[in-house]
Amino acid sequence: MKQRNRGHHISQQFDAELEDVRNSVLAMGGLVEQQIIQAITALVEGDIKLAEMVIDNDMKVNSAEVAIDEECTHIIARRQPAASDLRLIIAVIKTITDLERIGDQAERIARMGQRLAEKERPKNQYGELRHIGELVAKMVHDTLDAFARMDAEAALEVARQDLVIDQEYDGVMRQALTFMMEDPRSITRMLDVMWTARAIERIGDHSKNICEYVIYLVKGKDVRHTGIGELAKEVKG
Repeated sequence: MKQRNRGHHISQQFDAELEDVRNSVLAMGGLVEQQIIQAITALVEGDIKLAEMVIDNDMKVNSAEVAIDEECTHIIARRQPAASDLRLIIAVIKTITDLERIGDQAERIARMGQRLAEKERPKNQYGELRHIGELVAKMVHDTLDAFARMDAEAALEVARQDLVIDQEYDGVMRQALTFMMEDPRSITRMLDVMWTARAIERIGDHSKNICEYVIYLVKGKDVRHTGIGELAKEVKG
């Protein structure tokens, strides 16, 4: 009886450790989501102080990645997880890597915001970047929601949004090239706009990666480097 109780106790403790790790990922994700929103706001409003805050807070994102990674390492060493528990730990490790890279892109957007704040501002106040930025921020939010609920179908729908982000990105790039051809004086500013748009587009890519990890976690199949059609087959199959 004592042995059975001890096993039950260890199981409960292990479940609690896994839940703590999941919660830590969501907390890190919340910080990253905030970084994106503030970076885009700093950019379109020319708010240098807010941009500086985003740059400074990138260290918090980095620290969160290190802390969660260490906890996952300890869990593997102590618990030797198997099957779905091991998939969760693997998915967490991969997810926090992409979240950290999203944080890096948010920092890059903030730095571009500082540069653009010092240049002549267009009449639309970078409305095209605000639009794609809002789309990406929502994608990150929905990605975290799919992770929290371990919902493969929701992850698939979010992954589809990356196609929309890519289309918007292509539109921004074409517009920037047109401006540069029409007015060579705008080249320096438009290059900054293009680098900013690229950073935003990369956030969409990293969000799609996390969606793939959710599908892997739920379905037990590695769906990286596959198209949306293949993703759909794995989720629906």
